[in-house]
Amino acid sequence: MSSIFRAMAFVLLLGSCGSSSGDFSAPRDLDNACSIVSERPEYLRAFRQVERRYGVPIPSLMAIIYQESKFIGDNRPPHRYALGVIPVGRQSSALGYSQALDGTWKEYQDQEGGNRARRDNIRDATDFMGWYMAQTVKETGVPINDTRNQYLAYHDGRTGFKRGTWRSKSWLVRIAGEVEARAVMYDTQLRSCGKI
Repeated sequence: MSSIFRAMAFVLLLGSCGSSSGDFSAPRDLDNACSIVSERPEYLRAFRQVERRYGVPIPSLMAIIYQESKFIGDNRPPHRYALGVIPVGRQSSALGYSQALDGTWKEYQDQEGGNRARRDNIRDATDFMGWYMAQTVKETGVPINDTRNQYLAYHDGRTGFKRGTWRSKSWLVRIAGEVEARAVMYDTQLRSCGKI
C-alpha cells in the first residue's frame, strides 16, 4: 500500500512541477508598467531583447500587447455562434500575447522563429512582434517608434495599412490613439522606476 501511495505522490509532484509553465494569467496591475515588469521579470528580459534586436521601444511593445491580449498568454478571440447558441468556431485564428494569426505566425516561424516558437511564450511572442514591426518599417516606411501607425499596420496587416483600410474604421483609429497614449504612460512609468 505504501508503494502505491509513493507512486501517487510522485505523479502529483511531477504534475505540480509543470503547472507553473501553464499559468497564462495577466499581471495584477495592467495600468502600471513598473508593477508588470516587477511581477514578471521574464517579460522585461523579453522586451529588452526585442528592443536590442529590432529597435522596438519597450513601452510601444507593452502597449500593443496590452491592447491585443491584456497580457494573457493563451488569449483567444471569442467564439462565433450560429442561431445565437451553436458554437461554430472562433472569430479568427489569433492566439497568445501577440494575437498572431496562424498564417502570419507560420511566416514568422519559417523566416525567423523556427518551428518550436510558441505564441503563448512571452519571448517568442514579443520576438514575433519585433520581427513584424521591423518588416512594417521596410514595407511601409512607418518608423519603428511610431506606436500609433505601427499598431494600425499590426492590426490591419501591412497590405491593409498601405491600402488605408483603417481609414474607414473610426473605432480602430480611436483604439490606435489609446495604444499610443498607453505607450506614453508606460514610458513615463518605466523611466520613473528606472527600468528604461
